[in-house]
Amino acid sequence: MLTLNEVSLQIGGDSLIDHANLRLYEGWHVGVIGANGCGKSSLFRLLLGELSPDHGDVTLPTGARIAHMAQETAGLSATAVDHVLAGHTELMRVQSDLADAEASGDTHRMAKLHGELDGLDGYTARSRAELLLSGLGFANTQFDTPVAEFSGGWRVRLDLARALMRPSDVLLLDEPTNHLDLDAVLWLEQWLAQYAGTLLLVSHDRDFLDSVIGHIVHFDHRTLVHYRGNYSSFERQRAERLAQQQAAFEKQQQRVREIEQFVARFRYKATKARQAQSRLKELERMEQIAPAHVDSPFRFSFPDADKASHPLVTFRDSAVGYEGAPVLTGVDFSLLPGARIGLLGPNGAGKSTLIRTLVGELPLVAGERTAGEHLYIGYFAQHQLDDLDLNASALAHLQRESPDVREQILRNFLGGFGFSGEDATSPVGRFSGGEKARLALARIAWRRPNLLLLDEPTNHLDLEMRHALDLALQSFAGAVMLVTHDRHLLRDTVDTFWLVADGRVREFDGDLDDYRDWLREYRAGRTAPTDVAAAPNPATPKDRKGARRDAARQRAGLKSLRDNVTRLEKAVAEKRAQLHEIDAKLADTGLYTDGARVHELQELQRRQGELRTEIDRLETEWIEASERLEAAQAD
Repeated sequence: MLTLNEVSLQIGGDSLIDHANLRLYEGWHVGVIGANGCGKSSLFRLLLGELSPDHGDVTLPTGARIAHMAQETAGLSATAVDHVLAGHTELMRVQSDLADAEASGDTHRMAKLHGELDGLDGYTARSRAELLLSGLGFANTQFDTPVAEFSGGWRVRLDLARALMRPSDVLLLDEPTNHLDLDAVLWLEQWLAQYAGTLLLVSHDRDFLDSVIGHIVHFDHRTLVHYRGNYSSFERQRAERLAQQQAAFEKQQQRVREIEQFVARFRYKATKARQAQSRLKELERMEQIAPAHVDSPFRFSFPDADKASHPLVTFRDSAVGYEGAPVLTGVDFSLLPGARIGLLGPNGAGKSTLIRTLVGELPLVAGERTAGEHLYIGYFAQHQLDDLDLNASALAHLQRESPDVREQILRNFLGGFGFSGEDATSPVGRFSGGEKARLALARIAWRRPNLLLLDEPTNHLDLEMRHALDLALQSFAGAVMLVTHDRHLLRDTVDTFWLVADGRVREFDGDLDDYRDWLREYRAGRTAPTDVAAAPNPATPKDRKGARRDAARQRAGLKSLRDNVTRLEKAVAEKRAQLHEIDAKLADTGLYTDGARVHELQELQRRQGELRTEIDRLETEWIEASERLEAAQAD
């Protein structure tokens, strides 16, 4: 049993834990959650003995072996596989002693050490280390690459593999998914689900938490509160607790009223349809989870762009990558306003390369890229955090872009991203990775793009900020292309998946569960099935051919329904523009005082009535078409 008894801890004068009590039993998988800076990493340091409590006792099982991810990568000259093997310290000791015994010719000691090596499964250690590396995305050709040649994110993966290699009774993992792609997250999820020891996991990936853990420890006002169940269960349980507090309940009800008013006003207006539907989705979840986030410091949106081209950008028979070494060929698509696309694919297949080419950072190797006149891209990638001016404040960053905007307006905007008071005027150099990511998102939102290209935007973001980003993307009226390992964000914010694999980009006919099955087949070295929906079950060639025909017919039917919805939306928008012109003319007071213009007035009023009738008819058709599309997608 792992226990904390009346533990208090202060760091730099700040009280992180105050007379906290906690009991965790052997074999529990526990998610440790709380706001950034609340003390999650300090709790791990207490368990490792790197910190001592100011009050109370921390007790671990006698002789417990603890494994954790190192904060700094040591031994940069070692190869990747040797770095991972070094995590098994007992194995390293036996191998070193065995080498000494062989050098001295001590056969008795050699026999004893060979027995110890066999007991540690030492003869299969290298293959196990290579399996860990493969699971975390390393190619076979990288196993013998020196650690020094890997970037910072890949060194984090090496340190994770090293921690997993070490035999342990207690495993401490602090945000292990931050530098992983979706493929590696899925592999790690399966590995941890089979871990027999006690796991303490800090993560901001709710789907990952839901799949791996069965208990939650929540930092709540310097106390540690234990909840049974996964993260979704925690949200519901905490919501029930907070809903009993009048202040929290009133805030929740106010948000419900705001959503209901917006939906009642705009749900049948095509120009606001996506926002209304997004708020309906939020409202459906509100009773269960909103109170759990009622004290979140983040609340923001991506304002609508002033204009948008149709299409926004088009690629024709393009090759993407580098001169002489294209990564993707036959790239052919148009991005339309309102498109919401999630990119899936194995590590290194070209997802980030495609996005960088869309942005214009990389030139096309071949083909044509045509940008619309009113295309305006908001691009987020991790390397952009390094481009922030470390000597300037968050407020200064926005002031440089909009020098004529009043400071209070900028401060109000930054407040939604968690920068209020002195936080808005503090130098960026003092910011954590999460704070820099929030500022980068704030700058993107301030520029009012009509196409968001987001490459792993959730790295370093805590659960509350991810929740706010989720809602902001749902209500964004523009187009979105998203690469992320956060499956919850993908499910909530995209309508279509594209698969980037084997040098091609194509629409993925399936959901994230289907993608996991596809990826399993892909990793096993077999040809990944084109018809993803049929992948989990073996079929005869005839069956597969028929399934592909059925899937093609279904896709064609869905495309026809989508095209009809788009056509009706466009028709409504055109009629509304005409009505706006008529209304503007009817606002001329001279029409009503000049007798010579009576026929003009009557014609305008007649046309106004016709347009209103036509808009009502088209909106009714649009609602029915949208319902047919939703029903078809559900099937």
